[in-house]
Amino acid sequence: MDGHFTGYASLFGVPDLGRDVVAPGAFAQSLAARGVAGVRMLWQHDPAEPVRRWLSLREDARGLRVAGQLNLGVQRARELDALLRDGSLDGLSIGFRTLRARPERGGNRRLEAIDLWEISLVTFPLQAGARITAPAQAAATPNQAAATPNQAAAARIRAGIALANDIRALAHRMAPHRRAASPSTRPGPRPGAILPARSARFA
Repeated sequence: MDGHFTGYASLFGVPDLGRDVVAPGAFAQSLAARGVAGVRMLWQHDPAEPVRRWLSLREDARGLRVAGQLNLGVQRARELDALLRDGSLDGLSIGFRTLRARPERGGNRRLEAIDLWEISLVTFPLQAGARITAPAQAAATPNQAAATPNQAAAARIRAGIALANDIRALAHRMAPHRRAASPSTRPGPRPGAILPARSARFA
């Protein structure tokens, strides 16, 4: 783990919960003026919680693509890195000043130029699709060979066996227990195994 991650801090043409819609090119002026070093990386938009820096910020056809690295020498950044990697945290949110905007039909506001001054990692992004897409993995060492197709298939088989065993164990726990038969009591019908419904899916 080295704190690297990538994602989208904003998506073009997608209304956020505040009914703002960012237009393609809205960040161009600000990024040219500030550069990547002029945009801070914060936690929950708190200026007292910087967690390191952005490595790249660029517009593509989808939105504002970002790559960043947390400072693992900072306690908060180590906590965020752990949350990113177990999937507990993946939100991104921009802090900006509006430079040029116009109203759209339906009550939305189209942001055509904005002054971007910070991007935060957040629990709940205002724009639902503004997410960290992948914590970057550390490069493999020479002793860590890439998995072959046979190894990958074997891993899937092991995972399937483990899942089947978990389902059997769950069925066993859920099945009603039979009382031992006594001379005056006939045993009842044997309970059937409880299996997952045909429509159930496991992931």
